[in-house]
Amino acid sequence: MNIEEMKELLVNACKVLAFAGQKDGIWGHVSLRLPQKDLFLMKPWGFGLEEVTAEDVITVNLDGQKVEGTRKIHTEVPLHSEILRARPEVNCVIHTHPLAPIAFSALDVPLLPLSNECCVFYEELPVYSACTDLIREKSRGEEVAQCLGGSRAVILRNHGIVTAGTTVGEAVMWALFLDRACQTQLLAMQSGGPKCWSTREDALGRKAKQGGVPGDGRMDAAFAYYVRQMKLGGCCQ
Repeated sequence: MNIEEMKELLVNACKVLAFAGQKDGIWGHVSLRLPQKDLFLMKPWGFGLEEVTAEDVITVNLDGQKVEGTRKIHTEVPLHSEILRARPEVNCVIHTHPLAPIAFSALDVPLLPLSNECCVFYEELPVYSACTDLIREKSRGEEVAQCLGGSRAVILRNHGIVTAGTTVGEAVMWALFLDRACQTQLLAMQSGGPKCWSTREDALGRKAKQGGVPGDGRMDAAFAYYVRQMKLGGCCQ
């Protein structure tokens, strides 16, 4: 895949997230590691997820410095640079502000295995609570990366979510799944509270079936569906 194709892939990720309800003005960002490993593409500051184009995409190094592109860089670049530094197998990092995970994080309760999407994060959903502010400093980025560990996603308490995947499709689908998982539990809580959920054995089985393993292509196929729907103007929710 050449650089232009990678930029278009990143743009598609941004637009799918927006069409799936995770846009938030000009905030939220996506990064994609380049083959050089110490460089990555990133959505610029000042543009909504739904309106960014390949021409807007900037190139950033692992020190958080812009090395190519005319647009401004997000101040939260340490979220991306430090996760990419800590996780060499990760190629895509996403940070958005979907309402359901933010509200869920304020309840300080575990995510229960109520649905397939919930099971994807069963026993694997850390919450970063050292601060609720923007992650602008390298030290804060390192903290988030450490909190994320080897997981698919981390919730930033009262702030948003971060997902990490070996492919763009994985990172996007983890963001969509996590949003839906939190919506499911919030709905159950609003309806009197969940009374039943999967056993640990069933939850782990559903997690393996729904989430697959990194690089198996399942999430890329699902992402491709959302790209098609987005381009048709359909609803991704």
